[in-house]
Amino acid sequence: MSAHDELDQAGITDPQTRESYLRCRELNAAYGKTYYLATLLLPAGKRPYVHALYGFARYADEIVDDLASTLTEQEKAAWLGEWGEKFLVDVERGGSDDLVCRAVVDTVQRWQIPLEHFRAFLHSMAMDLTVTEYETYDDLYEYVYGSAAVIGLQMVPILEPSEELAYEYAKDLGVSFQLANFIRDVGEDLDRGRVYLPMNEFAQFGVTRGDLEKRVLTPQIRAALEYQVARVRNLEERSKAGIAMLHPSSRPCIEAARELYCGIVGAVEEIDYQVFTRRARVGLPRRVAVAGPAWFRAVKARRKFGPGHVQGLHQAA
Repeated sequence: MSAHDELDQAGITDPQTRESYLRCRELNAAYGKTYYLATLLLPAGKRPYVHALYGFARYADEIVDDLASTLTEQEKAAWLGEWGEKFLVDVERGGSDDLVCRAVVDTVQRWQIPLEHFRAFLHSMAMDLTVTEYETYDDLYEYVYGSAAVIGLQMVPILEPSEELAYEYAKDLGVSFQLANFIRDVGEDLDRGRVYLPMNEFAQFGVTRGDLEKRVLTPQIRAALEYQVARVRNLEERSKAGIAMLHPSSRPCIEAARELYCGIVGAVEEIDYQVFTRRARVGLPRRVAVAGPAWFRAVKARRKFGPGHVQGLHQAA
């Protein structure tokens, strides 16, 4: 199904709004390939909304790390703050002139997503401009809540939960995704001058930041990373109950995302925790092994339960 067909299924008809959704879809396909693959398991009429949420997150991340690379941290903070504040105002007024934000505003309004989730996200993006390490897990969680947990919270209305408790489990899943990335990217994050794992937990294994910056895997660093992997697996296991609370047509998408993203820590184990010299990847055979059965489950669920309540929300929007 083409991108335009997906927009038709979603009931998105305004030409400028469609253009914005298409741009968000491009960002998702270019920068979030695993995430994009998982969205294909959703009913076609829901995919554009997920692309919009991804586009917002990716564009904000580009402001912090890429688009403003020639600016000072203070200038980046001002840019991010102005862009974020304009987005919040745009949501309140019901429209945006920004190519990316136009679709996001539409998504927020159609699915009644609380603005507090976007404020938390923008707060975490601002933290990235000044914070280079986190002493405790509680300190890190302030960042991860806004950078990952709220992404799950934004998604849940689109996935149509049967119970409010699904929101709590969505936070667990979002955090597990983010922590898995942090474990894989220890070396790359050091290149940016950052450590995204709790320093006091490294200290429990006799590891300092200086040890990490030597970029030599020691038994102590391996043990510290194993400790972090165990947390990811605990969060992942806890999140499974929440997936069962989603609309049947949404479950295959989130199940596949869970297996692929949390599978990153399995890939780290497969390279024997050599995160300083190698990049752990969930290989194509594993992606196919996950995506193939998930596709059949998605098709079966749509036939049995329908695509969800997309049309009903069009009428309410």
